[in-house]
Amino acid sequence: MIIDALQCGHFNRESFEALKRGGYSAVTPTLGFWEGTMESLDSLARWRDMERENADIILIARTAADIERAERENKLAIVLGYQNSNLFEDRIGYVEFFAELGVRVVQLTYNNQNELGGSCYEEIDSGLARFGRDVVREMNRVGMLVDLSHVGDRTTLDAIEWSEKPVAITHANAASLFAHKRNKSDKVIKALAERGGVIGCVAYRNITPESACASVDGWCEMVARTVDIAGIDHVGIGTDISHNHTQSDYDWMRKGRWTRSIQYGAGSAATPGAVPKPEWLLRPENLQDVAPALKRVGFNQQEANKILRDNWLRLYGEVFRAD
Repeated sequence: MIIDALQCGHFNRESFEALKRGGYSAVTPTLGFWEGTMESLDSLARWRDMERENADIILIARTAADIERAERENKLAIVLGYQNSNLFEDRIGYVEFFAELGVRVVQLTYNNQNELGGSCYEEIDSGLARFGRDVVREMNRVGMLVDLSHVGDRTTLDAIEWSEKPVAITHANAASLFAHKRNKSDKVIKALAERGGVIGCVAYRNITPESACASVDGWCEMVARTVDIAGIDHVGIGTDISHNHTQSDYDWMRKGRWTRSIQYGAGSAATPGAVPKPEWLLRPENLQDVAPALKRVGFNQQEANKILRDNWLRLYGEVFRAD
């Protein structure tokens, strides 16, 4: 069984069925990027409607035990998450409200500096702000996982140090394996691991080595090199694959409401739009090919299980409980 710590796009029953065919135990969809409180509540309402409409195949997971229950019931567990902290709208009290509504993962910043800290695209990363420190500790208290995927390196290191619980980089690769502002330095990855965190390896072509896009064995070799950096207990899967995206979705993700200028996100002028999916991951079902490929590149069954599922499940068990 597989846990994927980050996907995005427009999910529907067809998406859920494809993920189940691919052997998924759980997935974290992206409920929002730039949206404020009301829009974020609207997204939560849509997911609750989808849970009711597809109750035979999905359930919203609030605990690690819920993921295990979903497996027993042959369902896909949905771990609700946001790729930005705009849903809190500068109100510390809203962290607890959203946790009570079932949100379990929140990324501190997306692609811009915000009130909590610096993003990976800032020329100067200011570090974790005073409000950011309060939000991190409140997320610790209410059982919400701190995600540092699009966060600047200085802010990431500050958050790793400040957090009282392990944190995550749900979807990034090692910058030493593919140089990109979205990817994480060995220093960051090692600091994450030292505090019990997990990094989810990505299959998004703009931030992934070409060899890891060409074949599943190539991707698993990249995972193995990430394990060399972080250790076997601190690497998982966070593909960053999308469902049913259109150009308007890419425009919103990259520009939001904050700019009229051209923005490429993780792309560039040479790759301005949607990039092809990895050749081995054209459909969500193909992720089931990772398990045998991990063995082919040298992992034993126990090690493969940690990457596929157990490392995330351990982290969720430590974090998804209120103090």
